[in-house]
Amino acid sequence: MNRITVFLIAVLTVPAIAQSLPESFSTGPAIPDHGPVAPQPADAFNLVPGESYRVLFDVASGSAEEHVLNRRLESVARFVNLHARAGIDPDDLQIEVVTHGGTLFDVLSREAYRERFGVAHPNADLLDALMAAGVTIYLCGQSASARGVAPDEIAPGVKIAHSAMTVLVRRQAEGWALLP
Repeated sequence: MNRITVFLIAVLTVPAIAQSLPESFSTGPAIPDHGPVAPQPADAFNLVPGESYRVLFDVASGSAEEHVLNRRLESVARFVNLHARAGIDPDDLQIEVVTHGGTLFDVLSREAYRERFGVAHPNADLLDALMAAGVTIYLCGQSASARGVAPDEIAPGVKIAHSAMTVLVRRQAEGWALLP
């Protein structure tokens, strides 16, 4: 495992940030309303500007509570924002997310979520913002089939994969950094 992969794993496996963050945390610039980050010194260890990175997030769980923002998806926004702030060109980051298991319903369309649960979709705006920032999101087709989710219930822009395992194996074989 190289140093960059170790760094990325360390940054993103920290326990979920509490609801109220210190004032030094803010969102943006790449994703304005999600992914709060704190400023760091200019000489803080960072990705190397000008190099390309391919990063795959494996999102099989989220928050312990139902009908709340998925903290793992929020971490993806945080990753995008913290590197945009640190001068990494967004074009140098190719980011994908594979959702499965407990996150299946987090990638439903607004309408399908409301129909299934009777409440507004807490992750809909985050999904839209991630995809607008160039993040590709996959849903495990096996999880969807097992839970009776039809392709037309998935949020616009989310892609169905044969399985989460397929995405994980293929992307790692292609040299992507995996963030579990």
